[in-house]
Amino acid sequence: MTIAHRSHPRTYRGFLYVYPVISRRSHGLSIGINLNPNKVCNFSCVYCQVDRSTAPKVTMLVLATLERELREMVELVRSGTLASEYPFNTVLDLATRINDIALSGDGEPTTVRQFREVVQLVLRVKREMDLDGAKVVLITDCAGLDRTDVQNGLKQLDDNGGEVWAKLDAGTEQYFKQVNRTAIAFSRILKNLALTARPRPIVVQSLFVRMHGQPPPVAEIEAYCARLNDIIQVGGKIKLIQVYTVVRKPHESWVEPLDDVELEAIGARIRRNTQVPVEIFGGWKA
Repeated sequence: MTIAHRSHPRTYRGFLYVYPVISRRSHGLSIGINLNPNKVCNFSCVYCQVDRSTAPKVTMLVLATLERELREMVELVRSGTLASEYPFNTVLDLATRINDIALSGDGEPTTVRQFREVVQLVLRVKREMDLDGAKVVLITDCAGLDRTDVQNGLKQLDDNGGEVWAKLDAGTEQYFKQVNRTAIAFSRILKNLALTARPRPIVVQSLFVRMHGQPPPVAEIEAYCARLNDIIQVGGKIKLIQVYTVVRKPHESWVEPLDDVELEAIGARIRRNTQVPVEIFGGWKA
C-alpha cells in the first residue's frame, strides 16, 4: 500500500469542502466533497479518525463555494498540477484520471439540508466539464436514506449512473451499538438498506476491526450475512460487498486492524453465505 493510499485528509490547500484522495475502494483518484465540515455526525464509530477536539474551519455549506472548488479541483487534475504534488506524484498512473466524485464528509452526508441541491450541482458540473468517465458516489451510514429529499436525490443519481455505497458493520443490534455507537435503531438501518437496494443495485461497505484485542465473533459475521440475505430476499440488489479494516490509526487506542488472513476468512464466509461478490482491503502495518 502506497503513502498516497494511506493519506486521506479531507483538506486540500485552502479548500473548505472539496479534497482529492487516492482511494483503494475507488481504484484510483476520488474527488471527495465534505458535506459535514462542521464535524457533526449521527454515528460515533469506534474506528472514526475525524478530530473533533478542534473547532471546524466552517460550519455551513455554501453551494457557490462548493461549486467553485469542485471546478477548480477538476482543472488541477487535468492540468497535471495535482499529480506534481506529494503524495500524488508517487502514483502518477492514478493521479491524472478522476474515477469518481464522492459525497462524503466528517459526518453523514444525507443529514445535510441541501442534499438534493448538492446532487444537482455535482451532476451539472460533471456534465458541463465532460466528466463522463467519473461516477458520482454517495457514501452513507444509511440512517437518512428514508428522507424524501434524499430519495429524490438518489433518483437523480440513478438517472446519471451514480452509485450508493452503504455502510453495514454488524449483524446484531448489540454489536451495531458497540461499533457504531449511535442512538439510531439498527432496525432503521436495515429498513433503509432494503428501501434503497430495491430500486437500484448498491455497494455495501463493511469495516471490521479488532476491539480490545478481539476480532468480530464468528457468530456476528454469520448474523451479518443473514441480514444481507434478508435484504436480498425482499428484492434488494447488492452488486458488491467491500470488506475492509482501518488503514490509519483511529482515536480509540484499543481499536486495531484485522490482519489479511482474518479479512480473507471473513470475506470467504460472506461469499459462501450470500453468493455476492466481495472485495477485500487490508489495513495498516504497525
